[in-house]
Amino acid sequence: MTATSNSKIALILAAAGSSTRMGMGCKKEYLPLEEGTVISTALKAFLKVFTPHKIIITVPKDDNGECLKALQKDKSLKNQLNNLSIDFVCGGNSRQESVYNALVHLNSLSEIPDLVLIHDGARPYVSQDTIQNTINATIEYGAAVPYLTPTDTQKIIDSNGIITKHLERKTMAAVQTPQGFIFEKLLNAHKTALQDKKEYTDDTEIWGKYQGAVKAVPGNPENIKITYAKDYQKENTMNISQIRTGLGYDLHRLVEGRKLILGGVTFDFEKGEDGHSDGDVLLHAITDALLGASGLGDIGSYFPPEDPKWKDADSKMLLKTVWGDIKKQGWNLINLDCVIKLEKPKFLPKRQEVINSIAATLEEPNEKIFVKAKTGEKLDSVGKGDAVEVWCTCLLSK
Repeated sequence: MTATSNSKIALILAAAGSSTRMGMGCKKEYLPLEEGTVISTALKAFLKVFTPHKIIITVPKDDNGECLKALQKDKSLKNQLNNLSIDFVCGGNSRQESVYNALVHLNSLSEIPDLVLIHDGARPYVSQDTIQNTINATIEYGAAVPYLTPTDTQKIIDSNGIITKHLERKTMAAVQTPQGFIFEKLLNAHKTALQDKKEYTDDTEIWGKYQGAVKAVPGNPENIKITYAKDYQKENTMNISQIRTGLGYDLHRLVEGRKLILGGVTFDFEKGEDGHSDGDVLLHAITDALLGASGLGDIGSYFPPEDPKWKDADSKMLLKTVWGDIKKQGWNLINLDCVIKLEKPKFLPKRQEVINSIAATLEEPNEKIFVKAKTGEKLDSVGKGDAVEVWCTCLLSK
């Protein structure tokens, strides 16, 4: 098959690894980044250049929909997901096996692609130029990969650590992704590679052995692969010029005849918060913390309690309104940490539900929210069951 400018291009995002080298206890592709997650940021880079004929994301066997959730957390991508053709394919025990599984899946479709781009799901900062140059070179040469010239002088050493060969840096290339190929030829090369019992580190090596030459195009130093925790921490703070903290506090009496609502979740209890709105003391403290950090005021100035239109108002709606204004000023949420002081009922059984509710209201990842509870030890108004008290701190970046 000969590739043309009208070729159907499939995109494979490799995200089936375990991320053990990160040492953070979670998959690096699903970590929060910018407006969404690492993998959603990587996907959006390609959507700015072209609309893939098909998108395949390789995931661990026990992923259980976590990858889709990571994509859905991205507010700017969320509305596009229904219009994209995305399949999630279980990976193998190596990157080679995972890519092969994706290629076989593509080949099983009613309409197979002409070209395929393979990209690491943990490379969120690939540039539009790198993607377009790789596509152009793939169309012309059949296979292409972006590269960088190593900055350090390269050597070959033996098992004893002795240098056995001095290499010329100008002739060497550190390759990146995406790597582009004619689909059918790459699939055939992978099938042949399965028989030789050798593990290949990337697809250009397989292509080079069984199909021919690969065209190298200039890459970009910012197109790093997040491998270790320091890579993520560096990239996740590289565009932050301002950081501000906020502190929110609220106290409400508990009375009969009212619902006890915390973080948008109703608790089964004989008393509830007395207040002009629905009395959600937790969301009120969060709202004040966010307003304080952004310098936009406080909840009382936004929603005056003497104004009848806020009578029994849904505190989730109030928080959404405030958070929308704060985001328009360019602020991003790094994290929220809340403490509830409540004698009864027990908070722990509903903690995750409350965290989920707050995250959904703010349209932020759950990982950015935490809530814990303490009792009043039967002291003061809280300890006697007459009140509920909340403190909240937040960290915003810009």
